[in-house]
Amino acid sequence: MSIGPSTTPETEQHAPVWGASPLALHDRVWASRGVQVVRPGAGEIEPEGPVLYLLLAPSALLEFDLDPVVKRLHWMKPRAVRLRVVDRHEHPFRERVIADADGKLREIRREYYQQTAATARAWITDDATIAEQWQEAKSPRDALGRMRVYSRNRETVPLAVEGAVQYAHAAEGTKRWLDATAPRWGRASAVFPNVYEFAPGVWVHEAADVAPDARFVGPVWVGAGRKVERGEIVIGPAAMHDDPAAERAELVPVPWGVVRSPVWELPSIIGPHADVRRFAKRLFDIVFSLCVLLATAPLYPFIMLAIYLEDGRPFFFAHDRQTLGGRVFPCYKFRSMCREAEQMKQELVDANQADGPQFFIENDPRLLRCGNILRKLQLDEMPQFWNVFLGHMSVVGPRPSPDKENQYCPAWREARLSVRPGITGLWQVERTREPLTDFQEWIRYDLEYVKHQSFGRDIWIIAKTVKQILL
Repeated sequence: MSIGPSTTPETEQHAPVWGASPLALHDRVWASRGVQVVRPGAGEIEPEGPVLYLLLAPSALLEFDLDPVVKRLHWMKPRAVRLRVVDRHEHPFRERVIADADGKLREIRREYYQQTAATARAWITDDATIAEQWQEAKSPRDALGRMRVYSRNRETVPLAVEGAVQYAHAAEGTKRWLDATAPRWGRASAVFPNVYEFAPGVWVHEAADVAPDARFVGPVWVGAGRKVERGEIVIGPAAMHDDPAAERAELVPVPWGVVRSPVWELPSIIGPHADVRRFAKRLFDIVFSLCVLLATAPLYPFIMLAIYLEDGRPFFFAHDRQTLGGRVFPCYKFRSMCREAEQMKQELVDANQADGPQFFIENDPRLLRCGNILRKLQLDEMPQFWNVFLGHMSVVGPRPSPDKENQYCPAWREARLSVRPGITGLWQVERTREPLTDFQEWIRYDLEYVKHQSFGRDIWIIAKTVKQILL
C-alpha cells in the first residue's frame, strides 16, 4: 500500500505490472533465477536457456527457497523432484478487539485457526523432455497422470518445502505471493529491460515518474506510467500496477542469455590496483605460455605419433568451456582417450567416483595406453597454453568447466567466472580426493583463490604443481 498526499491503497490486484499479468510476472521472477515455469497447454519450452523447469498448475503462484531442491537434484540425481510447498501462517491465531455501539471495549477475542494456510504440488526437473510432456498435457489431471509414470518407475524423489502459495484467480490476488517474493528479488532488470533499480529493493519502469524526494519503505515495484509525487511515502511490499491511461508496457521475450550471464562483481577484483593487477597477470600469462609452447614443441610430433599408432586421428580434443563472464571457448588437449569415450561415458555413469558434476574413475577403461603416460606427466594439457596465449585462460585460476557444471552452485559460478580459468589452480594442488568431499573442496578452493588471489600465490601454485608432476 502507499501513504502520501495524493495516493490511495492499491486495489487493482489483477492489473498488469510492467506489462505482465500476475501469472506472467510470477513466471518472470522464476525466469530471472534461470527457471522456466511450465503450465499445461501454455507457452513453449525453451530447450537451451533455462537451467531448470518448474511444472505448475494453470494458476499457481509459488515462492520458495530453491537451494534444497537443487541439492536434491544434484545428490540423488532423479529425473524430477516431486515438491509439496507448504504455506504456514506466521502465528496460529489472531486477536480481534470488539466494541459496542458507543465505542466502549467489550472484549478481546482470540481466534485460532490451522497453522497451514495452503499447500501446492509442483515438480522441478532439468529434463526438457519431461517439461514438454507437462506442457503438452490437455488438462491438469492429464499432466498429473503423465508424472505418475515417472513416480511409479522411481525416477522422482519427494521433497517438502515451506513457502508462499497463491492462485491468480483468488480474491486476494497476488498479495501473499508478493509479500514473500518482493523482499528477496533483486534481478528485475534481467527479465524486464525497461525496469531499473531506483533504490535498494525499489524497481521502477522507465515510463514511470518518480519524484527524487519520494520515500519508499520496503520493496516496491512501480509500474509503467505511474506517478509518485514529491514527499509521497510508499510502503511495501507493494506492486503499483501500470497506469491504464498510459501507453501499455511492452513485454519482450525472456532474454535467457542475459539471465545466465549476469555481471559478476566481487570485492577481490575491485579496487585501486585492480587494473594494474589484471594487466600484470595477463602479461605474465603471455610470456609464460609462449615460453612453455616453445620449450615443449619438440615433444609434439612424438606425442601425436603415439596417439596415431594406438588409436589413429584426431590428435587433439576440444571441449566447450566457460571463461570470464560466461563466454564459451574451445579448450584444447592432446587426446588421451579412445574415440568412443563420450559414448562409453553413458555406460560408466554408475561407476563415477566423484561426488559432484565431474566424472572420475580410477583406471578409467576409456584411457589409451599412451594417455595414461600423458596424464601422469600432464603432457595432455600442453595445448591449453595456446588457450592461455589467446586469452581464453590463465596459467593459474579455477579449473575450466562447461556451463552444465557451473550451474550447481550460483555463488561458486559467480566467483569462478569473474576470472579466467587456469591450467592449474588451488583446488588441483590442495584437494585430497577423499570420498564424498571432492565437490565441496572444489567449491571451497575456487572461492578461496578468487577472494585471495595474488601474484605470489600464483607462483606458489605453479611451483607446487611442478613438484607434484615430478614426484
